Amino acid sequence: MSSELHRREVLQAAAAVGVAGVAEAAGGKKVAGRSVAPAFFVSHGSPMVALDSDAYPQALKSFADGLQEVRALVVVSAHWETAGGVRVTASEAPPLIYDFGGFPEPLYQLTYPCPGEPVLAREVASRLVSAGFPAVEDPARGLDHGTWVPLRLALPAARLPVVQLSMPRGATAEDVARMGEALRPLRSQGVMLMGSGGITHNLRRVVFQDKYAPAEPWAQAFDGWVAQGLSSRDFTGLRAWSTAPNARLAHPSTEHLFPLYFVLGAALAEDRVTPVFEGFHHGTLSMRSFALHS
Repeated sequence: MSSELHRREVLQAAAAVGVAGVAEAAGGKKVAGRSVAPAFFVSHGSPMVALDSDAYPQALKSFADGLQEVRALVVVSAHWETAGGVRVTASEAPPLIYDFGGFPEPLYQLTYPCPGEPVLAREVASRLVSAGFPAVEDPARGLDHGTWVPLRLALPAARLPVVQLSMPRGATAEDVARMGEALRPLRSQGVMLMGSGGITHNLRRVVFQDKYAPAEPWAQAFDGWVAQGLSSRDFTGLRAWSTAPNARLAHPSTEHLFPLYFVLGAALAEDRVTPVFEGFHHGTLSMRSFALHS
């Protein structure tokens, strides 16, 4: 294990446990009797994180411990793209999809029995249609691992209703940002909007045998570009991702990056950017995760 990476993760875990002030903000701010839920981007990494107990799951859990004002979640995951428009899960009890192969058997035994919320799914579809996106409810579709793995770490009690929506195949960063913008008003109803993907994602360059391998310089450069855009709150500039250092090496395809724009599109003018986790797994997977909250 890289000593510098280990030190960074230990420090992050310690900081995450003590973020009382951040937790209060992350849980949502009361405005005129209503709660404003955060928007949250999570880099979900390998499905194997579901079996881990190190700094990353600790950071997600510490963040989620401050979500008392959140009543439901609407999630865009890298692992659901659909042709012809957007689909929205509308089951009262969404099943899990184990959309990965070749992993240890215990991973396939994990459960996450969260409820769905068909009424919220209907409102999500309606708002997207009003914004110009063809959208329909899907009562059969379940939650893929980009949704249930990080939620199982962050919210293990599985009490909050979860609705997942797809990204339209062929969408641009601007399109996905407009989806977040269309659903932004849900935050004032206590609905947390969440994007699950990865700041860097190139499976051909992953160091599978070493979770704590030193981060590759090209991955650090792209991650740093995103971090700078978040720090300066240049959310529009971040849409020009193809101009970033090593963009096509960091993302040979866009499905893991574009959930970022769903979250940024849902931003409020008064939002602050709060880091939830920073670090790398397997040499090339940036696990950078953050929340926007007012």
